[in-house]
Amino acid sequence: MSAPREVLDRAREEFGRLSVPEAAREAALVYLERWLSEPGYLAWQAQILGLAEAGRWATLLDSFYQVLPFGTGGRRGTVGVGPNRFNPWSLGASVQGHATWLRRTHGDRPLSVVVAYDVREFRDVRGQMIPGLANPVLGMHSRHFAEIAAEIYAAADIAVHIPPPGSYLSTPELSFAIRMLGADAGLMVSASHNPPDDNGGKFYDGRGGQEVPPRDEEMAREVEAVAHIERMPWDRARAASLIREIGPEVHEAYIQVNLACGLDASARQGRIVFTALHGLGRQTVAEVLTRAGFDLHLEPTQKEYDGLFPAVPFRAPNPEVPASMEAACAYADTVDADLVMSCDPDADRLGVMVRHPLGPGGRWIFLSGNEIAALACHQVVSRGGRPHPLVVHTEVTSSLVTRVARAGGARTISHLLVGFKYIGDVLDHLDREGAFGEVRASLADFALGAEESHGLLLSPEVRDKDAAGGALVLAELASIERQRGRTLYDCLTELWRRVGYVGNTLRSVVMQGAEGKARIASMMERLRASPPGQIGGLTVTAVRDRQDPQGVFGPILSETDRASRNVLVFELGEEGRVILRPSGTEPKSKVYVECFGIRGADPLQERQRVDAEVEALAESFLLDALARVGLELPAWALRANDLLPIEQKRLLASEIVPELAEQLDSAEPELSGRWLRRRAAAFGRDGVRLITPALRAWAADQGQVGRLDEVLRVALSPEGGSAAGPAPGASGR
Repeated sequence: MSAPREVLDRAREEFGRLSVPEAAREAALVYLERWLSEPGYLAWQAQILGLAEAGRWATLLDSFYQVLPFGTGGRRGTVGVGPNRFNPWSLGASVQGHATWLRRTHGDRPLSVVVAYDVREFRDVRGQMIPGLANPVLGMHSRHFAEIAAEIYAAADIAVHIPPPGSYLSTPELSFAIRMLGADAGLMVSASHNPPDDNGGKFYDGRGGQEVPPRDEEMAREVEAVAHIERMPWDRARAASLIREIGPEVHEAYIQVNLACGLDASARQGRIVFTALHGLGRQTVAEVLTRAGFDLHLEPTQKEYDGLFPAVPFRAPNPEVPASMEAACAYADTVDADLVMSCDPDADRLGVMVRHPLGPGGRWIFLSGNEIAALACHQVVSRGGRPHPLVVHTEVTSSLVTRVARAGGARTISHLLVGFKYIGDVLDHLDREGAFGEVRASLADFALGAEESHGLLLSPEVRDKDAAGGALVLAELASIERQRGRTLYDCLTELWRRVGYVGNTLRSVVMQGAEGKARIASMMERLRASPPGQIGGLTVTAVRDRQDPQGVFGPILSETDRASRNVLVFELGEEGRVILRPSGTEPKSKVYVECFGIRGADPLQERQRVDAEVEALAESFLLDALARVGLELPAWALRANDLLPIEQKRLLASEIVPELAEQLDSAEPELSGRWLRRRAAAFGRDGVRLITPALRAWAADQGQVGRLDEVLRVALSPEGGSAAGPAPGASGR
């Protein structure tokens, strides 16, 4: 294995071959030299040298070209070696900075924080590190990271409330516990719905929410200034009562708050299947529904806590991904359930599928986050008993929610930036001032907080999204509809008929590494400088740059505010809108498309027409935006699952599909199917399923659908580790 100096010399040469800005190459060399020379990083040296020996220069550059950004609420990313990875150093620096900031802003009085964590365990599923070499993070659980954080807080004389060993605390429970225990702040160790190799630390304030600009910027600056991390050994901290276990009374109080969100105790009929996707929803959603009296069944293959998410397709434990609930729907068929619910590993997002005759094969229909929000809004506004109900949601959430709220007589706050922390901030203003902007209201008026990414909040006792309260309200609504011989989908159709159909879709483009980050930034810059005059044949009537100091959000308050406001809105007159923003937690650009149906028209016919228009607009916009940063793709390649990075979609278009065309012309389906299964393994365990929608779109263009279907039957067989089923990402509608 090469010596550190040889590796640095070689790195300078190899980094120069990569298509990244010069500043990124130079920064990577500076950090790489530090990690190879300073004693505090000695445990990482074997991995760094091993990556160099293996020629993994792109991985090394991406691992070292920056410090993992401390975003608007914390740090989240792939676990691994280097400052641009999540590891004990990046978490420790975050906690040290947070502790310093708490001391600076709260003085010398006694302080306490709540530290929570989920089920994640790093096993390097993607093979980013070198096996067989010393690896300080291999096997690290979220609990291990939480204990490191507790020791750092204790060293700053800040008391820590933490769950007992062997137990967990979900994100909404953390928010609640901060308020109940009178703590000054909190930390959640979790990467939410991200892949299993990711982890993160998200910080909360004493209100149970996350800091908003400009205070989050002040905290970020303190984190960036950290030069030394101080830890107090666990045993010593326990002896000094600086580490305290959270008792069961906190969990019980949280459950009671969510049970109080119920609106109709007589509507508790119907059988429900729930899956926690190997996460913490068993102790939140499942317990609330069971204690409310519902006949609840846990999907058996995904009920155990497991941070590798082994039984979840694509290892994507995200209720936004319909395939994540396939096993639950199959189990629901065996127990004759009519409703399936799920949530992500930290139990803040809610997924719903409904048995309905209009579903594929007369079976299951997937409800989007926007549709879940609209149904919950209908229920709490019509049955909540509030004289002046207030519904709060983010800008990218469907206009359907606003229409349903106003049709029920509720007021709305609907122009918020993306992130549930802004909904929590509204609640804080209502609590302290009795108003938010021009809207005067009290906490008693609060009916619902919602965001399109399957986030709901019904109780102001929690200041982040919480799947449990939303699940109870929707389960009651489903029970009411069941008594009428209907389903949640029938209720949704009725809402469309009353207020007009609204079609929405979210498309994501994953662009990884330093090069991907540069492309994401360049895409925003180029669209700002030269916005399109048309999208999919529709005229762009206005462009709203949310960073505009003359716009709805006013002057930029901080750099974190600027980042949150990195949003472009392209209005399409009365037809709809397209919104583009970089993700704040993942290396991707997000495109939100909305189109409006004709009020009074048949809602199911309008759904079919408008949804086709929405998809066409999304495709047109994506092709244009990608072309602006030098990424040319055939339209059909965009149909591959959005979990795939853009480089893998390009590989699909440039190599795999041309090879597949030859296979279809010359080989038997059995051989072609096995070939495709091997070739798609480059995309992961469920590679064939990830690319199936793109292959079908390509085959339709080529008149090869029948031939391809024969090949896919083989490629998707259990022999390859992927069960046949509906295409990933399909809504099932």
